[in-house]
Amino acid sequence: MAGHDPAPSCCDCFVALPPHTAAPAVVFGKNADRPRHEVQEIAYIPSAVHRPGDKVQCTYIEIEQAERTHAVVLSRPAWLWGAEMGANEHGVCVGNEGVWTREPVGEGEALLGMDLVRLGLERGGSAREALEVITALLEQHGQGGSCKEEPIPFVYHNTFLLADRHEAWVLETAGRYWAAQQIREGSRNISNQLSIGTDITAEHPGLRQRAQSQGWWSGVGQFSFAEVFSLAQQPPRMEAAKSRYRAGKELLQQHAGRITAETFMAILRDKDSGICVDSEGFRTAGSMVSVLPQDPALPCVHFFTATPDPSRSVFKPFVFVPGLKPAPQVSSPTFSDDPAKKVPRFQSTVDRRHELYCRHQAALELMEKDQERGQELLQTLRDLEKQGLEAVNALLAGNVAPKPEELAELFFDCVDAEMKFYK
Repeated sequence: MAGHDPAPSCCDCFVALPPHTAAPAVVFGKNADRPRHEVQEIAYIPSAVHRPGDKVQCTYIEIEQAERTHAVVLSRPAWLWGAEMGANEHGVCVGNEGVWTREPVGEGEALLGMDLVRLGLERGGSAREALEVITALLEQHGQGGSCKEEPIPFVYHNTFLLADRHEAWVLETAGRYWAAQQIREGSRNISNQLSIGTDITAEHPGLRQRAQSQGWWSGVGQFSFAEVFSLAQQPPRMEAAKSRYRAGKELLQQHAGRITAETFMAILRDKDSGICVDSEGFRTAGSMVSVLPQDPALPCVHFFTATPDPSRSVFKPFVFVPGLKPAPQVSSPTFSDDPAKKVPRFQSTVDRRHELYCRHQAALELMEKDQERGQELLQTLRDLEKQGLEAVNALLAGNVAPKPEELAELFFDCVDAEMKFYK
């Protein structure tokens, strides 16, 4: 049955705002937990102006293009158009998670939640604008289609965490219906379940009427989105998400007032809580942490691993500046006869591994076969990451003013340095 694969599937997304952050900044982080052998690439798409009447081909369906699209950087499964998580040039970050609700999932192809992540980033100049883009497109086109590169459909609905320099939003959906909660301070996490209760900031205009018409809500008393739209009997993967959600919440509380990019990197690497996944069927395929300073004179910095298992990966910094140097080492190959783009879909397989993924996999095998050499390599990678973090922290503290060309080459240089360590 679509959407009921016995393998665990999970994602965890976090945001912290002052006073929970150590500096006057918003910190965003996400683990993208995906089928074990799926490749996640980092894609930079520049801003563009489009002609009236232009269309854009998303993963499965074509929709009307916006007049302008913002520059975005995406961490995405290499076979699809959208993204698990990403950021745009205006300091907006978005990540999504799969959920199953009382609204049935349909196998008909529509927009994937991952398409909505990219569309929100390309069209929204703030977290609120991105939310408005996503909800409008959701109401117009619906969500649906397989979320896995395999012939057996794997379908879910979506929740989203959106953030910018000043605020964050949690957006949770059930079919074309939705509820949103604004976060102005403190911290918040989401983990494959509905979590918005009665504290609803915005909602689909027909949300409560839908609940009443289905007999899910009497129309009397308080309306809790999570209580009304959650399944009475949760799929195993959503039951498992409850413990991760609680663990994530506890970790945020433990570090309240001191949260930095490093804090979120450590949380995303936490295997005891299940936040960092490494199981037979699924694993953390890519991770992202962003620092969004409230001071507009300071740049937003976005860290990506581009490789699986953040506990054995390097977070590499990316900054939006003109003249960005491409990083082909984290870009997957393309195929003229792509099985993801032909109907029926996924009837064959292709090798989507990019160069960094291949070298990283060889390093993982070394870590598992030779523990002593593996620990030495892991420490070398941690030192490399630390150098990048120290440079970024100096930048965000206003202690250094790097040349624009240095920032344009920053992500490429960090990827290249990591590649050299794997040789």
